[in-house]
Amino acid sequence: MKIPITFWALLVVSTVQGFGLHNHKEHHSILHETGKRELLQDIIRWDQNSLFIRDERAVMISGEFHPFRLPVPSLYLDVFQKIRAMGFNMVSFYVDWALLEGKRGEFRAEGIFSLEPFFEAATKAGIYLLARPGPYINAEVSGGGYPCWLQRIKGILRTDAQNYLKATEIYMSNIGAIIAKAQITSGGPVILFQPENEYSGAYMTPFTNKKYMQHVIDQARRSGIVVPLINNDAYPGGTGAPGSGQGAADIYGFDSYPLGFDCANPDVWPTNNLPKNLYKTHVKLSPTTPFSIVEFQGGSYDSFGGYGFDQCYKLVNHEFSRVFNKNNFAAGVKIFNIYMSIREDRYIDREKYSEMKLEAQFMRVTPSYLQATPGEATTRTYSNNLDITITPLLSNSTGSFFVVRHAYYQSQDSASYTAMLPTSEGTLSIPQLGGRLTLSGRDSKFHVTDYAIGNHTLLYCTAEILTWQMVGRKTVVIIDSNMSYEQRNGSFIVQFTASPIRQSIHLGNLSVFMLDRNSAYNYWVPVLAKNGSAYGSSVMNPESIIVNGGYLVRSASIHGNMVLVNADFNQTTPMEIIAMPECASNLYINGQQVAFQRTEDGTWLSTPELSFPIISLPDLKSLDWHGIDSLPEIKSNYNDSRWTKANYNYTTNPKGTPLLTPTSLYGSNYGFNTGSLVYRGYFCATGDEDRLNLTISGGNAYAASAWINQTFIGSFVGDPDRESMTFEHTIPKLQSGKSYILTVVVDSNGLNENLFPGSDSMKTPRGIIHYKLHSTSNKRPTDITNCKIAGNLGGEDYMDKFRGPLNEGGLFFERSGYHQPSPPMDCFTSASPFSGTKRAGITYYTAKFDLDLPADQYDIPISFSFGGNTKAARYRAPLYVNGFQYGKYISNIGPQTEFPVPEGILNYNGENWLGLSIWALDASGAKVPELSLKNRAPVLTSRERVQFVNSPAYRRRDGAF
Repeated sequence: MKIPITFWALLVVSTVQGFGLHNHKEHHSILHETGKRELLQDIIRWDQNSLFIRDERAVMISGEFHPFRLPVPSLYLDVFQKIRAMGFNMVSFYVDWALLEGKRGEFRAEGIFSLEPFFEAATKAGIYLLARPGPYINAEVSGGGYPCWLQRIKGILRTDAQNYLKATEIYMSNIGAIIAKAQITSGGPVILFQPENEYSGAYMTPFTNKKYMQHVIDQARRSGIVVPLINNDAYPGGTGAPGSGQGAADIYGFDSYPLGFDCANPDVWPTNNLPKNLYKTHVKLSPTTPFSIVEFQGGSYDSFGGYGFDQCYKLVNHEFSRVFNKNNFAAGVKIFNIYMSIREDRYIDREKYSEMKLEAQFMRVTPSYLQATPGEATTRTYSNNLDITITPLLSNSTGSFFVVRHAYYQSQDSASYTAMLPTSEGTLSIPQLGGRLTLSGRDSKFHVTDYAIGNHTLLYCTAEILTWQMVGRKTVVIIDSNMSYEQRNGSFIVQFTASPIRQSIHLGNLSVFMLDRNSAYNYWVPVLAKNGSAYGSSVMNPESIIVNGGYLVRSASIHGNMVLVNADFNQTTPMEIIAMPECASNLYINGQQVAFQRTEDGTWLSTPELSFPIISLPDLKSLDWHGIDSLPEIKSNYNDSRWTKANYNYTTNPKGTPLLTPTSLYGSNYGFNTGSLVYRGYFCATGDEDRLNLTISGGNAYAASAWINQTFIGSFVGDPDRESMTFEHTIPKLQSGKSYILTVVVDSNGLNENLFPGSDSMKTPRGIIHYKLHSTSNKRPTDITNCKIAGNLGGEDYMDKFRGPLNEGGLFFERSGYHQPSPPMDCFTSASPFSGTKRAGITYYTAKFDLDLPADQYDIPISFSFGGNTKAARYRAPLYVNGFQYGKYISNIGPQTEFPVPEGILNYNGENWLGLSIWALDASGAKVPELSLKNRAPVLTSRERVQFVNSPAYRRRDGAF
């Protein structure tokens, strides 16, 4: 489930915290156990506690990233580095079958659809990959990733129906072979493979077609997949768990979206939505594999007619991450994938991104978490306040953890408490020097006991540990508040209160830095490259430095006496390097040597010289716009001889039978599967007709308009909750015995997903389901004959192989290719979308503009904004940028008003072609009140230069009509 989402909010910290320290030089060994089946390779293994990567245990914290949603391969590394900078070590990715086999039997994975650049970028960033190619993916994409021609397959989808299984073979064998070459066993980044996705049950009823799941598993193995197979149950029901027979994966996982998708009420956390008993459930379902959540809520989609992404951001914000993510850690999650983790325009919003970074950085330096056993959440055992719940993760040898939250998890109040925590020196009441701990608002915290940091052990710590590093003989610890301390009997008992000013203490070779959470957001722990590998020297607790400052720290390395840091900046700010190796004496930031000062704390402090440009973008209203009528079909002299005859008197689509029309008017029966459809039908009027009834299926919020000859009959302007509807139009008086042409335009919003196995919902047809031209006084309808249909030019033999099978629909300008760069301007006239038209219809507008931005130094995300004028006329406006369809603005439904377009699709240093189709749904016509380019503040960046995707320009299309 899912969609990109992002991050923010206010800081809340405890007012009293503390820790006790002993100089124990203990090394806690971790036992290695192999997996429970015969391994096909020995680089990736597992037991009940975790994965092993090259014999080292690892907690895998992952973000979701889909390359097909960012068709600019040179930007993959940018996204991977931002995920890696959060402390994450893995990325999960889907592959959209519909884009790679738009025509059955023709598999295409080149150009922007090639996965090799994606794999190369992951390796360069030091990110491992979980591959999820389906065949079904869901993923909030049309048809759940199924190619449209599957609508004509008679066998039930996602079952062992032989014609369906046969239909998957070309895709699965090819994509499996591509992924197999990128496995870690071949030097690539892929360490896990997921067959199918959310293959569970219909409405929580178990679905038991194990033969199908086994078939998908066998396909993967035949194509060369040797890494472990992990499944993703749609809910924790045990489908596909090891030991469950056919169709069982190696590692069991499930997904969870506990807060749901109610963006209308972003401050409401419903009662009983915090998952409980997760660890017990895992042990019951799959006791021999690591506890895995393969999809966990990182955001919320916003459907047609919704409340806007800003509302969704508030719903699943930094507080959600603190409470719900830590609830998963309290249950012992070891493979944890967050869906999604980076904003659509790649911009880092501070609060939620940083909160997830603190959680992941803590896990990265805490191998003892792998050996701790989760216990029951309790309001009594560890706290004297019944409003506080503490969940323990206990270990006799490697330290224990206590996750604190409000008992009433929705609470936005503050609660003070003391804690009774078991330690190696007995149960201690903390804070030991008096006072109370505080949990403010929607928050959750980790307390630790007997926690190893280098050659030391913290007897207890109530402040949250953000990270620690051991550099030579020195250990540096960063915790989330400030403190004073007192020495007692050879041990240091330290207590402190919150302060916005960082403080530090130095105890021999141990340095502790205390800072509030808001300040902690500025800290980065980049993994040091080792022997040319961005993965570093180990998976858990890798060698690193600690950097304070900057919008983003992408990477760091040490070469001799040089420390090299690659960082991004969105404002002038100092940069501090902590935990510096003794050999280092020179600092380079983004390739430039910079001066620095050594502080009293032993850190390096530098203020790089930074400057930020003022960005000036073209005024879109002032462009030299041209337009062309894109509904020539209603003109009296229009020739439809090249149109496809809609003459099938049957359909292979089981979701559309029996036919309610003399011949099928389903787009899929004729190979037209994407975008708008146009219909023409002929009839001889009786003169009594006064009503036209149309039943149309186009997906939620679809629209349709009808004309008789050149007379506009009316439109269905869309309903966000209706994917099919019957609508009655009043028609003008027709002349008896005269021939007329009915033209209907249908806007399809994609195919239904097929989440519930066995439902075949993806096959729900698109197009005209039923029509009736009749008189209210005469029940016998008028016959409409010689029906024809137009979709994208070529249908499944789609024209634009570069941009793929879903980029263009069946409107005149699309069939002609006029949406591509440099269309033939002699076919256009001077016209602007800001002036629009005064009648119903469809007009395509295009204009050229140049950009000259300092993209070699700065990352400047740009979006097209329609402004969201709710009083505007009702219209639909597909947006094309350099030939790529990059959104569809629906003025009367929304909610989306801004459409980010990445650099690489936009030419930041050269010519760009903008296209806009205005479909006026009302007789009075429509115009665009506002359309502008907007940019975020420039970020001085160390990313690699973005390569413009040089896609095909306009060429005259043979057979266009």
